[in-house]
Amino acid sequence: MIRAHAIREAWHPHTKEDCDAVMRELAEILSSPHFSSSKRYPALLQYIVENTLAGKSDLLKERTLGMEVFGRSPTYDTSNDTVVRFTAGEVRRRLLAYYSESSQDSSIRISLPAGSYIPEFYLGKLEFEEAVGEEDSQAGLIPHVNGITHADKAAQESRWTVPSNSGETVRASQAIVGPKSTSRRRLAQAVVALLLIAVAAGSWWRYRQLNSQTAVDIFWAPVLRDQHTVSLCFGSVVFSQEKYSGDVTAGNDILYPFVSVQGASAIALISGLMQSSGATAQLQSAPSTPLTELREHSVILLGAYNNRWTIRLLQPLRYHFAPDTDPAILDSMQPTSRWQRDQSLPYSSADDYAIVARYRDATTDGWVVALAGLGRNGSEAAAQFATSPHYMQLLRDQAGSGFSNRNIEAVIKVSVIDGKTGAPSILAVHTW
Repeated sequence: MIRAHAIREAWHPHTKEDCDAVMRELAEILSSPHFSSSKRYPALLQYIVENTLAGKSDLLKERTLGMEVFGRSPTYDTSNDTVVRFTAGEVRRRLLAYYSESSQDSSIRISLPAGSYIPEFYLGKLEFEEAVGEEDSQAGLIPHVNGITHADKAAQESRWTVPSNSGETVRASQAIVGPKSTSRRRLAQAVVALLLIAVAAGSWWRYRQLNSQTAVDIFWAPVLRDQHTVSLCFGSVVFSQEKYSGDVTAGNDILYPFVSVQGASAIALISGLMQSSGATAQLQSAPSTPLTELREHSVILLGAYNNRWTIRLLQPLRYHFAPDTDPAILDSMQPTSRWQRDQSLPYSSADDYAIVARYRDATTDGWVVALAGLGRNGSEAAAQFATSPHYMQLLRDQAGSGFSNRNIEAVIKVSVIDGKTGAPSILAVHTW
């Protein structure tokens, strides 16, 4: 009978060569797709690894990391601001994914234990000890499986040894292989066959899952991936008879700004979708929301001219909003294209226009979804559009391949009758 148990102990680098080897492994990790597409996760991992190697692991506390890595003030509330805990959990998950998917046989492995901000280092693969039972002893075959590090890989190799009468050790390839070895080989072949069947079944299941998803699920998947909370940043206003819309954008000095009925409808639609997807929509009023809070989670921007963040973050995109003095949607690739409400008509009867966008934003270092109309009807229509399997499928058909993970932006038109929001239609689509 053979019993096996894993032996794995953390390795502590002591020499400069050891530290250099860890830093080379760190560089490989940070250049991988799991980390290279972000700024936050590499920053935390690099900071804790470098300080651990420098013997400063006692400084790796939540508040210190919040200050040093994420620029928080010394008095920030760690119970409400969970940036360090959230980021550490994501770093932990991405490290596991990196090593499970990496084709490289890393000689050093970096790990972040649960509940800790101090990384651990390991040499080579897991080692196994074999306890030899009575039948194996009688057969004269004693298995040895040794973990091999990168440094001694050329000098060692896993092997079967056979004790000979002269006291020498003979390789299994030179020994006479009996029925027990044949049985082991057949067992190994059976295990490999079962693994191949399992992989094929898993691929088929994933294919079925992907094809059973609606266009809404596919559109929101990158935004909600690994996210328990999503920031829903909505615009707010105060009344003004001088404006065509009857209101003006609320500033951060306004204590009690308002949200229109159409805005409340949009918030309810998005919040309901988040809840059904297993996420929580964290409501944030645009006037009182700093940029640092938009970097904590994926962001949904609701509204345009009542939301300063929508105007600012969409400015670099192809479809974006004109200055507040002349509200319109512009096309940077076709400057003659311009979509705006007909101000010769009453506000309650003029068709509205909106942008529906999902893209990776460089400013927030995360996914942003913009559901923003020139007016409140356009924003409500954009929210209806982004939560409707029918309209999302129309967008998917026009966007073509890459709908699931590429940046996408669309301009939609919505009819307005007696102040009520009508059905939207797609005018333009851009992906990159």
